[in-house]
Order: sequence, then C-alpha cells, then structure tokens
Amino acid sequence: MLQLGRYTIDDVESLESPGLIVFLDLVRANLDAMIAIAGFPRRLRPHCKTHKTREIVQMQLARGITRHKCATIAEAEMLLGVNVPDVFLAYQPVGPNVRRVSQLVEQYPQAKLAVAIDHLTPLTMLSEAMESIGAELGVMMDLDSGMNRTGIEIGTDALELYEAICSSPGIRPAGLHWYDGHVRQSDLAERTVTCLAGWERLIEFRNRLLLNGLPVAAIVAAGTGSFPVLAQIDEPGLELSPGTIAYFDAGYRRQYPEMPFVPAIGIITRVISCNRPGCLTMDVGHKACAADPPAGKRLEFPAWPDAEEVRHSEEHLVLKTRYASEHQIGDCTLAIPVHACPTSAVYDDATVIESGRNAGRWKIHARGRKISV
Repeated sequence: MLQLGRYTIDDVESLESPGLIVFLDLVRANLDAMIAIAGFPRRLRPHCKTHKTREIVQMQLARGITRHKCATIAEAEMLLGVNVPDVFLAYQPVGPNVRRVSQLVEQYPQAKLAVAIDHLTPLTMLSEAMESIGAELGVMMDLDSGMNRTGIEIGTDALELYEAICSSPGIRPAGLHWYDGHVRQSDLAERTVTCLAGWERLIEFRNRLLLNGLPVAAIVAAGTGSFPVLAQIDEPGLELSPGTIAYFDAGYRRQYPEMPFVPAIGIITRVISCNRPGCLTMDVGHKACAADPPAGKRLEFPAWPDAEEVRHSEEHLVLKTRYASEHQIGDCTLAIPVHACPTSAVYDDATVIESGRNAGRWKIHARGRKISV
C-alpha cells in the first residue's frame, strides 16, 4: 500500500512502472471547483489538451459542460466522438489540415465546430473547402493578447479580417478568441491588474465590431492563470476556457497558491539501482514525464521532499535524498509532474485509482496527432 497524504493506492505493487496514475476522486473535486468558480457550467469551455480522454469529457458533459476547446484535430475528433455538441479547435488549420477539418464537418454534421484564424489566407482556404462540400464552419478570430505567439493585433487589420470572416461563403462568424497564457503572476492582485487591462482592450475592440454592424456571438477567453479573474466578469457571451484544471500539476500548484485545485495525476516509479550512498536511481526517465521544464524541475516526490536531481536521462532519474538508505531495489513511490499536459501525452493509457482502489484503465485517446481523420 502507498499512502502519501491525499494519494492512496492499495495494491501499488501490482502497477507497472513507470506508469501514469489518475486519482479519480481528485479529478472530480477539481471539476466541481472549476464549475463553482465559473458560477454555472454554461459559462465554461474547458480545454481538453491536458487529459485527452473521453472519460473526463463525459464527466464534464454529465455536469452540464457542453462547450469544449481543443488544440489538435485528434482532440477535436475525440470530443466529437463522444457527442460534444459544440467544439472549438483553437488552432489555425493550414495545408492538409484544412482538408481534415472539412472531413470532420462532413463526419459530424450534427455538431457545431469552429476553428481559430488570424490571417486571410487560411480563411479563404476554409471558405473554399466548405463551399465544395456545401457545409458551414464556425470561425473565431484569434487575437494577440500580448503573448506574441499567434493572433492578429487589435487594430484596423483585425477589423478588416473580421469583416472578411463575416462575408465569406460557408463561414459562420463565431466570435473572438483571447488566450492570455502569458499572464502568470503568482500574486493574484498583480495577475488581476494585468488580466483586466487586456480584457478592457478586448472589450473596446468587440464594441467597435458591434458598432460596425458585425456580430460577435462569443468571446472564448482565459487560460488557467486568468480563469479566476475573468470568472468574476458578468459578460454575456463570455466562455471561460481553463486548460490544466482537470489534472492540475505541481507547477501550477506553486504558481497559483490561491487556487483550490490539486494535482490529480502522478507517475508510479521504482528504485532500479541504489549502488551509490545517498542516491536512488528511479525508472522515470525524461521519456516518462514532461521534459519541457528545466532539468531538476520536472517532478516532485511527496515521499522525499528533499529530493535533488543528480542526473536525468532517457530512462533513468538519479536522485539524492536523505531517505535513500531506507530503500532498496524494487521499492516504489509516486512522482507528481510539474507539467501535466505533455506528461499525459507520453502514455497510451493510465491506471485510474478511486478511493485507493484500482478502478481500471483509461486510454489516452487523443495523445497522438491522428485518430481516423
């Protein structure tokens, strides 16, 4: 049995390592806390990029969350495949992905599908693709919130692009997309000031569109950091799109101490070598967790709060800890990922733990780039 605070696994010795673990009770608590912050399920459009699983989507649907967001065509297909009625692909389709989007529209005609665009070229391609199949696709204009990754800058060019969206055949103007993922201050007051300053710019531009007679059906906004701030705004058409909340992770727990969410996934790992005094070599290499955080900051070990990374390679993690002498080869423990989203994509499936007991396995359905389309 493994007992580490809120994490309990009765038959831990039967689990393969390294292996992804989902703590179902904690996922439920995170989803319920998300709804409580939003106020109502209909205000939410949560991102599925972290979990990528049908089961969590079904849990959200059962709670009345009918609008969902995704980042890949595989994620969109996964959502549509479990009858999500309203799916937003927050990614600009280019090249062969335009054809793949049109295939999704044909395959799921009953669903409301939209994509993000920030340029006239993909808009033209999407319009031509929709005309060719006699269908309609929603398009949200992606605005640059200051993140400087995608999105068109607020101004005259953005106004002209939105006018083109509204006049393009086969295209339904779906509104505006505003992802402020760069708003990450740990201090809630500072984060609030930055977040609301961006929101004011966004609303001024939205009002300009309305004055020009252009419909703005919705505003999809917020990342995990800005979600609690924008949730306080009573704006018709605002759809809040937090991303990491279902699983959360150790990084966000440190970054946003005021949030009520808790990390709901972990990685079972075992000691596979202990030949150096004061050190343990674990089988959770950087192929078994998100490797985008800097070396030494990818995992937390609840059992060993003093754990210090000595070396992290593809299949091994060497740790220095004062608890090393208490362990031998084969002993297992739990690692909490600092970044949950890429961690879940590493695994084909996850073991689900409910009230300490093994409740089966979930396939990570959308971990790859393609399901069938």
